[in-house]
Amino acid sequence: MKKIHFIISLFVLTLFMGCSSDDSNVNLDGLSEPANIAALTTVTQDNSGKVTFIPTGEGVTQFKVNYGDGTPESSYFSTGANVTHTYKEGVYKSKITAMGITGKTTEITKEVVVSFRAPENLKVVITNDITISKKITVKATADFALFYDVYFGEAGKPEPVSVNDGESVSYTYKEAGVYTVRVVSKSAAIKTTEYTEQVTAKLVLNPTASAPTPPNRPAGNVISVYSSKYTNLAGTVFFPNWGQSTGYSEFDLNGDKMLNYTNLNYEGIAFADGVTANVTAMDYIHLDVWTADLPKLDIFLISSTKINGERAVSKDLIANQWTSIDIPISAFTSQDGFTVADIFQLKLVGTPAGKNIFIDNIYFYKNGEALSTAAPTPTKAATDVISMFSDAYTNVPVATWRTDWSAATLEETAVAGNAVKKYSDLNFVGIEPTATIDASAMTHFHVDVWSADFTEFRIKLVDFGPNGVYNGGGDDKEHEVKFTAPTKGTWVSLDIPLTEFTGLTTRGHIAQLIFSGNPSGSHTIYIDNVYFHK
Repeated sequence: MKKIHFIISLFVLTLFMGCSSDDSNVNLDGLSEPANIAALTTVTQDNSGKVTFIPTGEGVTQFKVNYGDGTPESSYFSTGANVTHTYKEGVYKSKITAMGITGKTTEITKEVVVSFRAPENLKVVITNDITISKKITVKATADFALFYDVYFGEAGKPEPVSVNDGESVSYTYKEAGVYTVRVVSKSAAIKTTEYTEQVTAKLVLNPTASAPTPPNRPAGNVISVYSSKYTNLAGTVFFPNWGQSTGYSEFDLNGDKMLNYTNLNYEGIAFADGVTANVTAMDYIHLDVWTADLPKLDIFLISSTKINGERAVSKDLIANQWTSIDIPISAFTSQDGFTVADIFQLKLVGTPAGKNIFIDNIYFYKNGEALSTAAPTPTKAATDVISMFSDAYTNVPVATWRTDWSAATLEETAVAGNAVKKYSDLNFVGIEPTATIDASAMTHFHVDVWSADFTEFRIKLVDFGPNGVYNGGGDDKEHEVKFTAPTKGTWVSLDIPLTEFTGLTTRGHIAQLIFSGNPSGSHTIYIDNVYFHK
């Protein structure tokens, strides 16, 4: 019987491997040991000392329990089962061992209090969750107690939840209101100790965290109605007088402003007089919505042409968290020939009426072109190249690919298996080799660049000169080449004669390379194959 756990593990392992194809590689060594092991321990209230162990965990196939009283430990038993043991009165340190499919084990120690005295000094703390509506947490402790039962007092929920003494349990009610919570603390004694409290399950009436920050998008890819991330349409009215019962305010969450509509039946958002938005070229309308109690929101686009009218799309909301909504524009235009060339109003309708919502980041957008192909493979001989970054060559050491005076975000990524540098929010960025580069024998500087949104790209080379210090004098200055209107959405190979970097005379102490462009601080570029060559 002592080896039954090995038999079970081998049986499970055989099933696991048998379900795999013959050419599969099953790396059991990579599987972790069981985790998050816990156990509920309950005791019968009959002075018998009979304790039940109900263990749980992740990645577990079986458990065993060392009772901690000198008696033989249990045999292994499967997950979902339990084991009982009869104790004499006292306090014991039990040990629960969890085994996974590989035979790896995890152990925890669990104190077991067996007392034939009723629990004393029962203390119960009940709190409302500050972020989730109608959710409460109960924690009870008592002398001589092993566990406690909680009756939450909601209709149709007569069964209690059992919890180890000193641990917490949470519960979310279907509706806000006042409920009677009863806590029954239990030891091994026949007598139990109880506590009752009237508890109000409250609605959390406002978000405690901001909506997700919108991604960086080129200005030409966004028409923004309300968002601190983008430039909004000027003069928009967020509470026009349409005879609605809805209330309105602009809610300020630690400096982050958002729209707040209360008692919502319907609400309009009207662009300034004479302003319409042609969103034909846009792919989606986006908005972030937070609510404690509204299950459904209808979002309307309204045309200024009466015969065109308005169309709606309905979206479900998740209570107590931000719901990010992206509705394809086609979901509107597919309805009876509706066109979106002259949108001048939005409308929001709540179902059911009378609930509350917070809204942020209302904007239309189109997706930029996606980079999916690698840059061209260089063809220059390695002996004719000084490479800073390329999979095709051996690169010189580079101290930084993003100097700390740059506001750009650098991401080391790959495209089609080829390493690239991705700069987002690019204003200007400095790249510095570990040691200055002697490019005296080189004739060209090369870089491959890709962007979906730049209108100008600039490259500077900085030679520190023989003094090794940049001080703005002599040849230790920046030399810049500009490329206006580079092709978007494809790799642009720039092979620049060093003679075009006006004033770059010695080329023997290249200490810095600077990329910049327009629109400054908002566009994204990918860089590959950065090298000098002859």
